[in-house]
Amino acid sequence: MARRILGALVALAPITIGVYYLTNANDTLLFVLACASLVPLAWMIGEATEHAAEHTGPRIGGFLNASFGNAPELIIALFAVSSGLPEVVRGSLAGSVISNLLLVLGFAEMVGPDRSKFDRRSLLVQLGLCAIAIVLVLPTVILGYTGDPERSTVVHASIPIAAVLLVLYLAVTSRNLRAQSPVQHEPSAGAWSLPRSLVTLGFATGVTAIISEILVHSLESFAHAIGATDFFIAAVVVAIVGNAAEHGGAVVIAHAGKMRLASEIAISSSAQVALLVTPVVMLLSLFFANPLPLSFRWEEMVAMTGAVFLTVLAVRDARSQRREGLFLVLAYLGVVLGFWVAGER
Repeated sequence: MARRILGALVALAPITIGVYYLTNANDTLLFVLACASLVPLAWMIGEATEHAAEHTGPRIGGFLNASFGNAPELIIALFAVSSGLPEVVRGSLAGSVISNLLLVLGFAEMVGPDRSKFDRRSLLVQLGLCAIAIVLVLPTVILGYTGDPERSTVVHASIPIAAVLLVLYLAVTSRNLRAQSPVQHEPSAGAWSLPRSLVTLGFATGVTAIISEILVHSLESFAHAIGATDFFIAAVVVAIVGNAAEHGGAVVIAHAGKMRLASEIAISSSAQVALLVTPVVMLLSLFFANPLPLSFRWEEMVAMTGAVFLTVLAVRDARSQRREGLFLVLAYLGVVLGFWVAGER
């Protein structure tokens, strides 16, 4: 029943696009419609990834979901860069890392079967990448607090850091994927073919990108409507909505009993945001009028460090536990509260 309802709700996406381009609807309504449209699209991406993983195995399946799911995050970030909103970009990137580790993995553990096995080695490698990324950006964070965080000196210092992050991610991810067990993965009865799964992933991601553009254009009005700061909206609302694909996909897959795949999606997505999306956005921003320095706020750095540490504790025994999932979700709510009271920089 739930799948039929979500399938029917996919129609919200063309409705939202039509309302945006053909009417003069106010931005607050558009923001709500865009958020609602991303939910069934997330389900579609989760379904397609689950079927693709029947052919590829959990590591590659998790990588596919993270890659397709992070496309909207990249697009949202580039739109914000072009609009001269660096705090929104950095907030959404940091918030994505935090929400995937604490919120998504936490919910996955809560709805999935208790004591399910994780791929401990793969998850710890991804978490190690997140930790390295945090350490590497520390120089630009410090520079950001010794003067204007958007000045050219910080931008120039960010370029080699972004390049190192990108090379590191490509090297480690390539090795990690090649290390997957050579055992053949026989798809179960009723599984989609791999081409159908990939086409569905591509289609859902493309539509999600269009909806993400609408989201960016209507974001400011929504922020004013609820009385929140730009930082809070970026680090919490944009981060969650921009990553709705892997958020929803991981939870749906965990509920189906596939915790290995769900955990790969949540944690590899965080690593991909930290070491792929972030440096790509930074380097591409050099072609815009306002390049993006990696001068994150101290609140973002502390929250990301804490999220990595807590997630390591949760996966170190290679088994999921519902109480650990609840603890991760509560930790995320604590981060949200901290971001709410933090105010502007």
